[in-house]
Amino acid sequence: MVENQRWLDYLAHAVLICGVLLVAFPVYIAVIASTHEPSAFVTGTIPLLPGANVVDSYAGVFEGGVSSQMSVPIGVMLQNSMIMALAIAFGKIVISILSAFAIVYFRFPFRVLAFWMIFITLMLPVEVRIVPTFEVISNLNMLNSYTGLTVPLMASATATFLFRQVFLTIPDELMEAARIDGAGPMKFFRDILLPMSQTNIAALFVILFIYGWNQYLWPILVTTDDSYQTIVAGIKRMADVVDSEPNWNYIMSVTVLAMLPPVLVVIFMQRLFVKGLVDSEK
Repeated sequence: MVENQRWLDYLAHAVLICGVLLVAFPVYIAVIASTHEPSAFVTGTIPLLPGANVVDSYAGVFEGGVSSQMSVPIGVMLQNSMIMALAIAFGKIVISILSAFAIVYFRFPFRVLAFWMIFITLMLPVEVRIVPTFEVISNLNMLNSYTGLTVPLMASATATFLFRQVFLTIPDELMEAARIDGAGPMKFFRDILLPMSQTNIAALFVILFIYGWNQYLWPILVTTDDSYQTIVAGIKRMADVVDSEPNWNYIMSVTVLAMLPPVLVVIFMQRLFVKGLVDSEK
């Protein structure tokens, strides 16, 4: 029998609060930095209280006040990041769920081998295979395009594995009942498997959207046209100044704006996200 000791509850809450403060402090500094003049950071000290430059900082970002540091408007960069994140998330989910469906419910030669070949690609992240992938994209004339930004990142061994595990928990009686009722494979997939996988799809969408939104290395390799520049790459370019001090208030303003879409996705899909990760009832 485990005793319910109040001091353990206090200790657990104290650890959680410290963890939240540790994670949230850099975000708080970014927000505070966006409200000060650039000269506030030249002294080497970081102000911890909001400044009076918040309107000028965010207005300057949207009105092109930092045109010397931003090659394209922030709206274009946000749009590119949004297209990339959505395409990667939806593409990964579609490809992965169909792959898992084929592996679990179809009997074909080397079915298990095919799954393990997909699964073993977890040991080959984008950084390892980036040179041959770039060569293929270049030969297919997909540089400086949304296709080149998204298609090479759509395959996901992790999502395929998770959907496979979900399908394995679904009783075989459902498949037999659907077959008796005259349902074909795609009807069974559409009418039974998809509705039962909604929470898992939602949870994966949140993870994959954030993954696509935060991509940095691949976009700067396959795009030389600034009109395809993403917000993450744009922030890095704003900080890379040679003959002057970076305008940290503008950089942090763009950083705060870049954080909003992933945060909103997590907030609005929080219930489905948590349920998709912990719900085991099928």
